[in-house]
Amino acid sequence: MTIRDFNELIERVNAGEREAQDALFAAAYPELRRLARSRLFDGGRSHCMDTTALVHESYLRFVGGMRLRGADRRAFFGYASKVMRSVIVDAVRESRAQRRGGDLDRLTLDTQCAETLPCGEDEVLRVHEALDALARAEPRLAQVVEMRYFGGYSEAEIADALGHNERTVRRNWEKARLLLEALLRD
Repeated sequence: MTIRDFNELIERVNAGEREAQDALFAAAYPELRRLARSRLFDGGRSHCMDTTALVHESYLRFVGGMRLRGADRRAFFGYASKVMRSVIVDAVRESRAQRRGGDLDRLTLDTQCAETLPCGEDEVLRVHEALDALARAEPRLAQVVEMRYFGGYSEAEIADALGHNERTVRRNWEKARLLLEALLRD
């Protein structure tokens, strides 16, 4: 499918055509799976859901309103990385709430099992909070981090999606990484 065909599908979805949603999902599915796989399995963050669940939940979120925020292929996949971030963070939060018993009665046992719990969930939430702080200060840097960390995009793909050159993306990534390190240390 060409970029033009993909963009036309997005226009049709935004016009309210139900069949276009199915066609868009079919066209975007391989790329969305690639993004999801890179997010869930890079760095051992596969505790909360699998690739298929992330793709399906993300897709439901950004077509649920019958209108997509992106007007073209680049914007669509940029927005997809944001949606995947929110799905992952929500799944981690839900998992932690269930682990703590949700709204069940609390019973404290001293089993010292906290050391065996996966730290990937903690990392996802800490990065999410630091990324929110970065977004308030430097939205463009936060977008690069979001696309790279949660979207799994390469520097070339980010440059293409944002309309920048790779050198600018590399500088933005380096600056964002240093700022995030400082935020995560605090």
